[in-house]
Amino acid sequence: MTGPAVLAADDVHVSFGETQALRGASLQVHAGEILALMGPSGSGKSTLLHCLAGILRPGSGTVRYAGHDLAQMSDPERSALRRGEFGFVFQFGQLVPELTCQENVALPLRLNGVGRREAHRRAATWLERLEVADVATKRPGQVSGGQGQRVAVARALVTGPKVIFADEPTGALDSLNGETVLKLLVAAARETGAAIVLVTHEVRVAAYSDREAVVRDGRVREREVAR
Repeated sequence: MTGPAVLAADDVHVSFGETQALRGASLQVHAGEILALMGPSGSGKSTLLHCLAGILRPGSGTVRYAGHDLAQMSDPERSALRRGEFGFVFQFGQLVPELTCQENVALPLRLNGVGRREAHRRAATWLERLEVADVATKRPGQVSGGQGQRVAVARALVTGPKVIFADEPTGALDSLNGETVLKLLVAAARETGAAIVLVTHEVRVAAYSDREAVVRDGRVREREVAR
């Protein structure tokens, strides 16, 4: 392990109608580690990620971040947590099409009350670090998929999060662009000390992790990654 547990799920159950998505899932995320959540489609891995991120409240069990039970937080408190302490990278980026790439990266900072000039300065710094400074004034529809996903990574990192949730972050990219995005994401997380929870079903993506947790039938089995 690379550090103490900053995020922990304990005996989490989630049901959607008659379907049990999670059946007593337990998992710890340690400071600074890259954790791959693996499993077949429908296994519950994305549901577990949503619980860890405070997006879903479990039917039973607890999810704690820095010792605080997420279920006991108010909606505004959890929203603030997701804007500041957590970062998100989704399969299709989910950038705001009406904003420029720099404005997209600056958006979490602006929502947190950071002034426009400072937010844009920080956004420009991260766009440069992710090697896409040249698309700053372009809108998402004017850039390639690989460039757009790097912009999404910059947006996830700009607030200095403690945990980054990456849900199939290379699923919509070809292998070359996927490798580039993963290398940049992992390098940035290593540099800043952020943990990454990486949902994937691809072995080549999981190979970037320090540890794997396999989700199957709503339960979790953890294993160290052999190096």
